Amino acid sequence: MFRKEKNLVEDGGENYLDPTLTSGTERRGSVVAQDAVFGEITEDGPNYRAVGWKGAVVLMLKTQVGLGVLSIPEVFDILGLIPGVLCLIAIAICTSWSGYTVGKFKLRHADVYGLDDVGRKLMGPFGYQLFGIAFALFCIFVAGSGILGIATDLNALSSHGACTAIFVAVAAMAGFLLGSIQTLGKISWLAWVGIISILTSILILTIAVGVQDRPAAAPQEGPFVADWTYTTSPDAASAFAALSSIVFAYAGVPAYFNIVSEMREPRHFTRSLIWCQSIMTATYITIGVVVYYYCGSYVASPALGSAGPLLKKICYGIALPGLLVSTTMYIHFAAKYFFIRFLRGTEHLARNTKTHWVTWIGCTGSCAAIAYIIASAIPVFGGLVSLIGALLGTLICFQPMGAMWLYDNWKQERTPKWMLMLFWSLFIIISGTFLMISGTYGSVVGIIDSYNETGGSSAWTCADNSNSS
Repeated sequence: MFRKEKNLVEDGGENYLDPTLTSGTERRGSVVAQDAVFGEITEDGPNYRAVGWKGAVVLMLKTQVGLGVLSIPEVFDILGLIPGVLCLIAIAICTSWSGYTVGKFKLRHADVYGLDDVGRKLMGPFGYQLFGIAFALFCIFVAGSGILGIATDLNALSSHGACTAIFVAVAAMAGFLLGSIQTLGKISWLAWVGIISILTSILILTIAVGVQDRPAAAPQEGPFVADWTYTTSPDAASAFAALSSIVFAYAGVPAYFNIVSEMREPRHFTRSLIWCQSIMTATYITIGVVVYYYCGSYVASPALGSAGPLLKKICYGIALPGLLVSTTMYIHFAAKYFFIRFLRGTEHLARNTKTHWVTWIGCTGSCAAIAYIIASAIPVFGGLVSLIGALLGTLICFQPMGAMWLYDNWKQERTPKWMLMLFWSLFIIISGTFLMISGTYGSVVGIIDSYNETGGSSAWTCADNSNSS
């Protein structure tokens, strides 16, 4: 499949040329590396193999920690503290295994860049279309929720200084401009800014709700005791929607394919994964528990609105770069999917030609435009987050990874370990399918209820969306 030279990586019984070890300058002019996806990477084109393992950690964290963490306290309010934490840990374990499977699959199949390539290997042309479109839609929907989060942020900072529809348009334009940066290596510095921004903001929020007398949405007169509970009895639709919000908080796993494909050394991916999942899960549990403990049912969605008016502005101000970077990355991921699909196998993919730039800007602009429409049409943050997690997050975080293990290991010796992993892979596929169906139902019901409530947000609204709770 690939030309055998001295610089080979062996994993899973398949050999492939490791482009991180091959100097193209010894072979042909300005060619600096040969990649199974991008072909010849040259000095006069973008370097698609420039992400180190630390950069991979922060890119992976930024695909996850951002919009998802802002919905965790509300999830605990719906499920109760103990069931909420247990469900979060269970989904963390499942998605961590899914992430590990991504890394192993990439090493065995160097020609895989994204989930669409996985689909082609698993189910041929149908799988290529299904997984590719699902991933692209997921990224665009996440970008839409990021645009909505930015609009909420700008409303909070300006005390609703302009029509919300204007803020949504401004957020979409900013996401398009930054998302048009060509490579993840160049975006990684933005990811550092974004992750520091969002973590600082939620840390301030956590401290603020702990020292304040009461959350912003609670009655401001008389004694106040947070009404948090260990367990609750939610209706089925609410419970499924809450689980979908947790899935969304971990649903950046398919984007790991993009990240590992642009790493200088893909074999270091597992190291990056361990750091990412550990930091992320600890953050989710800490923020979710503390904010819910002090706010109870008066927690806002997004959670940054749970503090008082002044602290809400401070938290949103600090979080703004983090929300913008989340939007940027998912517009970039969606655009990169279409870009590679259009130009793969041509000289324009890795060279700064006119065709290269017209295609790239067209992809980023189109993805940003669709994300803008989604943010304007479904301006309910919590409902949009749970809908994305249910309909698309489970579809691309659970079922494909279970199928990937079966694809690579079906012909292996039937040992007890093999049988255990077989049952685990089947469990991942079945549980993902259940969460997708039930969660989508719960999310749609929640969005409809929000529209029916008095004062609920409407499509292309000018109303202030920073005071939802």
